[in-house]
Amino acid sequence: MNGRILSVVGGMFLLTVCSKGDQGNAAAAPAAPPAPAAPATSDPSADGGTITGKIKFTGTAAKNPTIDMSEEAACKAKYPSPPTEEVVVAGAANALANVFVYVSAGLPANAKYQAPSTAVVLDQNGCRYHPHVLGIMVGQNLEIKNSDPLLHNIKAIAKKNRGFNVSQPNAGMTRDVTFSAPEVMVNLECNVHGWMHAYAGVRPDPFFAVSGADGSFSIKGLPPGTYTVEAWHERFGTQTATVTIAGTESKTANFTFAAH
Repeated sequence: MNGRILSVVGGMFLLTVCSKGDQGNAAAAPAAPPAPAAPATSDPSADGGTITGKIKFTGTAAKNPTIDMSEEAACKAKYPSPPTEEVVVAGAANALANVFVYVSAGLPANAKYQAPSTAVVLDQNGCRYHPHVLGIMVGQNLEIKNSDPLLHNIKAIAKKNRGFNVSQPNAGMTRDVTFSAPEVMVNLECNVHGWMHAYAGVRPDPFFAVSGADGSFSIKGLPPGTYTVEAWHERFGTQTATVTIAGTESKTANFTFAAH
C-alpha cells in the first residue's frame, strides 16, 4: 500500500440555516449523472499481501428516497430523471456499492504510515456529494469543491474529530481540511440541502477501500499477519472477517448483508 490513497472527499465554522432531509422509502439505484469521483481506496503495491472480495445483500432493500430538486433548477437540469438518495446503491445480483472496508485490527502497534500528499476530493455536483462514501488518512487533505452555481454548506458531524461548517456560495470554490484522529465514520451533510449526505472513513493507515458498483474491493500491500477486516454500510451496519496473510499471497473476504 505504501501509504497512498487514490483520490475521491471542510474547517471554518460558518453557520447557515437548513434542515435535514427525509429518509423515507423510495429505488435501489440512484438516477444517473453526474458521474461520481472514484472512491478512495488502497493504492496498489508490488509488496505485501492483498485482500480482495465482493459485497452483496440478500432480500429486498427499501427504495431510496426521491430527491425533490424543483427549487434548484441548476441541479435538476443535470439529471434525465428525478434523482434519488444513495442509501442503498445496488448492482447486478444485489452487489452493494459504497461499503467502507478497512483493517480494524492486526497491524503492528508501533507502525506509522505517512499520509499521501495527494488530496481526496469531495465534489458537490448536481446537489449531491461525489463520492458518497470515501476513505482518507489522518493528516491527508480533503479538498471540498463546489461545482454547482449555488450555495452549499458542508457540515461535518464527528465524535473523535473536530466538526466543521464550510460555506461555499459560488461554483469553483474549494477548501482544504484535515482530520486529526481515526474515526469510522464522520458524517457529512449540507445545511442548505437536507438530502445531501456523505460519509468519510478516517484511518491512521492506508489499508482500506470502498466497494465499487459491482460490490468489489481490494486492499493491497499488507505485511504478513492475521487481520480483522470490517465492512461498514450506512443502512446495513457492520460485519467483520478474520484474514491471515503470509508473504505476498492474496486472500478473499466476501461480505453479505441482510437487507432491512
